[in-house]
Amino acid sequence: MPQLAFDLTKSSKGLPATLPISKIRKFDADISQIEDIIKLTVGEPDLSTPMHIKQAAIKDIEADDSHYADFSGKKELRDAISNYLKTSLNVDYDPETEICVSVGATGALNAIFMSILNPGDKVLIPTPAWGLYFQIVRLAGGQPVQIDTSKDDFILTADKLIETLEGEGKGAKAILITDPSNPTGRVYSPAALQEIAKVISDYHLLSITDEIYAELIYDKEKHHSLSQYIPERNVILSGVSKAFAMTGWRLGYIAGPSEIMELVKKVNSFLFTSVTNNVQIASAEALNNGQADTKKARDIYGRRRNLVMDGLAELGFKLAKPQGAFYIFAKFPERFGTDDVDFAYKLAQEAKVGLTPGSYFGKGGQGYIRLSYASSIEQLELALVRIKTFINNN
Repeated sequence: MPQLAFDLTKSSKGLPATLPISKIRKFDADISQIEDIIKLTVGEPDLSTPMHIKQAAIKDIEADDSHYADFSGKKELRDAISNYLKTSLNVDYDPETEICVSVGATGALNAIFMSILNPGDKVLIPTPAWGLYFQIVRLAGGQPVQIDTSKDDFILTADKLIETLEGEGKGAKAILITDPSNPTGRVYSPAALQEIAKVISDYHLLSITDEIYAELIYDKEKHHSLSQYIPERNVILSGVSKAFAMTGWRLGYIAGPSEIMELVKKVNSFLFTSVTNNVQIASAEALNNGQADTKKARDIYGRRRNLVMDGLAELGFKLAKPQGAFYIFAKFPERFGTDDVDFAYKLAQEAKVGLTPGSYFGKGGQGYIRLSYASSIEQLELALVRIKTFINNN
């Protein structure tokens, strides 16, 4: 096996060498060695991609659709995205100039920040938040500024945003908001979005909203986008992974003002050239004809959420009610202290249940754990039995 030349060991290491690996992935790998463990750690739907979506991909392959697609995405898919956003959010995006297709929402997010950030630019991130946000911003040369929302039921308020902009976040270029939230499952109301939108406009920020979980909202709630209030300042980031159980297909998309999208399309083409053709056709089928699929998924996840929420509450966990996504973000009983990493490892080793430490999601997460209920009812019920035994024995 070749070993890197000694004279290259330092010079070949750029910015990525200074960034830590994903703590969530490392934790998941660590506990995967435990026999018979129930892992409720990763946001991976256990449902299958609907058959009509798979058939669309197969048909496209059989039609020999094997050449490069448009670097901004196939027209069929961009049209489907435009129609979907109009129907679901009542926001208008031109499929020719304001929409771009990328390799997963992660690829899309990299393209966005590489397009807009100069070295040292600040990006505000309400926390707890998905851990890769911080590293993606750093990789693009930016500086993430965390805004702890734990004292406001994990919802960013206009007052807290102003306080940050007048303090640590002074001079920030952009803000990244996840709605519904990973890891908390919290959802922003129209009133909250309107108040935040005013602050964003007053302080001349660009906003990016990660709306990947928009279809997974419960209790007859409805998703609202910041683009409904400040379309001239907001960029929507989304994809088909979560709502249609297509995480492995790797299809994300971006929608925003044409001036921003011109840059995003350019960078996206540098990174990926284009997205796999049959994946794009399958995604267009999902967005055009997948309404029954998302309703079915919501019903399934909603029942699981209620089961886990009630079960953890009975064991003394405290949580702000998750209205969307498929996560429970819960504070474990006070007698266990606040070291969530220690709690999670002990739970994995002694109870054989894997829950992600809350501090891995940034400020406001200490003393919490995240549970992904994208698993079967049977697995969740067994996990609750094991957690109960652990709590009672410690």
